[in-house]
Amino acid sequence: MLSYIIEGGNRLQGSVNISGSKNASLPIIAASILNDNTTTLYNVPNISDIETTLKILHILGCNVVKKNGKIT
Repeated sequence: MLSYIIEGGNRLQGSVNISGSKNASLPIIAASILNDNTTTLYNVPNISDIETTLKILHILGCNVVKKNGKIT
């Protein structure tokens, strides 16, 4: 099991960017085809399931644009 041992009197600080959930993103992407207007999604994880879904939407005639962590 991986563990971290932290010694010393210094306070830990910093930030971590957390990507969105695949299980939330996939149904939202699928539902976006029901919208007549542009749908913009933020914080979508960059994983193969999402890429495959976006390719399917492209084959169906949707215009999909990925830029700076958002999908339009």
